[in-house]
Order: sequence, then C-alpha cells, then structure tokens
Amino acid sequence: MMKHILFLLFSTVIALHAQGDLRIFSVDNDPTSDLPQVIERSLAANGFTIAANTEMNKPFNIQFQQSDFDVFYLLTAYHTDLSRTLVVKYPDAGIFVPMGFGIYQHKGEKQLHVSVLTAEAMAKIIGLKSVDPILKKIEAAALKALESAMPKASVAIENENPLPASGPLVSTYSLEVEEDEYDDVKEELAMGIQGGLSPKGFVLSNTLDFEMVVGEDESIDNPFDFYDTYSICKLKVIYNVAKTRPQASAFAPCTMMMYKKKGEDKIVIGFPGVYNWMSSARVQDDEAKAELMKAQNDFETLLGDLTE
Repeated sequence: MMKHILFLLFSTVIALHAQGDLRIFSVDNDPTSDLPQVIERSLAANGFTIAANTEMNKPFNIQFQQSDFDVFYLLTAYHTDLSRTLVVKYPDAGIFVPMGFGIYQHKGEKQLHVSVLTAEAMAKIIGLKSVDPILKKIEAAALKALESAMPKASVAIENENPLPASGPLVSTYSLEVEEDEYDDVKEELAMGIQGGLSPKGFVLSNTLDFEMVVGEDESIDNPFDFYDTYSICKLKVIYNVAKTRPQASAFAPCTMMMYKKKGEDKIVIGFPGVYNWMSSARVQDDEAKAELMKAQNDFETLLGDLTE
C-alpha cells in the first residue's frame, strides 16, 4: 500500500485574513458561575450537537500542581444539519466536526473569555480561496448561541494579523486499499491510532462516526463508505500554550478525520497542524512552540508508521 502526503499551504489563501483568525467574546463573570454550562446549553438550542465540555483545571492541577486559571473549559461541538452539507461538499472540513470553543478566565480576572475561529479562518485552513456560505451559516449560528448566553459580552476579532505559517495547516495521508478490504484496514488503523496515542502523551477525548450522521438525512447523497473523526489533545501542549496565548484553546482538542469515499480505492487520514496555533493565535513563547512541534512530530510519526 502506498502513502501520499498532501499539504494545504497557508500561502495560497493568505489574502483572506487582514484582521485575525479568532473571535473573542469577553464578559464580566463570577468564576463560580455556571456560564460554561450555559454556553453549552445555548449551543445545543441553536442547532449544535455537543461532543464534549471538559473542565481542564482539575487535570492541570493533577499533572502540573497548579493552574493559571479560575475557569478553563474546552468545549467542542458541531452544527448537526449544516455540518452534513459542509463535509459532503468539502470532505477535509471534517477537521471542524467538532469545532472548538475555548472558555477561560485567568485567576483574579473579572472577565471570562470565549475564543472561536472565524469562518474565514476555517476556510483558510481547509484550503478554500473564498468563504463558503455554509461556513458563514455555521459561524452565524455559533455567534447567535454565544450572544444569547452572554448578552452583555464585548466581541472582538484579534487585531493582530496572523503570523506566517511555518508548515502545512492540514496534513493529509492517503492509503491505497482494495474495495473488499477497507473495513479490515479501517479497523487496523483505528486500533493503531488509539493504541499509539497514550505512549506519546495524547488523550483521545471523543470519537464520532460521522458517516451515520451524514446518512441520517435522506435528502443528502452520502458519498462515503465511512467517515470517522477523533478528538485528540495533549495536556502538556494546552497547559504550556495557555500560559501566554489561551485563545489558542479554540484549536483544542484537535479533530482528526478518517474517511473513504465510495468508488475510491483509498482511505484518507488528516489532521490540522500545530502551525495553526502558532499562526492564528500568534504563539511565540519558546517553550510552548517546542511542545507544539513535539506533538506535531509525534503525531506525524504515528500516522506515518501506520500508513507505510
């Protein structure tokens, strides 16, 4: 079986972004409030399926004996209906199924913040030259939910231009497979991925059989034999990046996609690179960058070994 690595490069669509890739909501908040849960309920009420809403302070305190935050949640969700249409049109958009919402409030700070990618940023990452209206609709639904949960919040686009990306925004591996053996190969890959994560310090926080979601709508022609996504995070990465750029939590956990289109003789695996964190969130701290690059290299090694 042959491995091909395809890169979607930042430089092809840099013109999409003049004002930053992250939208930040900020609102006065008592850190003992249930606002993270209110945000979750509001997203669900506005058409999103919640994948996870994970409180991070407890694992921070267990592994690192401290946290810089009174509130830190990683919430992941996808728009149930619109995501079907998006992924059928752009299979690599599965890296946003689910998409991330970083929820954080520093110790002693009066305001809680929510960080989420703009539609323009998502278009850039999956290699589009313009923003598809589906992405704008997903963005509008997310903004409506956040505005409903935090009606007094101020909203700002990061006013710093993204840094130039130093590597691929999405790395995609394709593995040639015979039509009658793809089920077995898929299972072998899934087992290899899950078994290989823990020794490298990764945690598999959520899995999604998105092919079943796509297949639920009979009005959509399902082009996939299967489509799975895996939400993967590395605590040491999130902890170190959050010290200087907590807004990068919009990228965590990372969603990896694995799918096979009907009639094609290949399985595709892809994930968004850490270069997104460093570019969109302007991560420049040396220790944080070192942890990000270690995670990138470890994950590339894992997938490379599995698809050789």
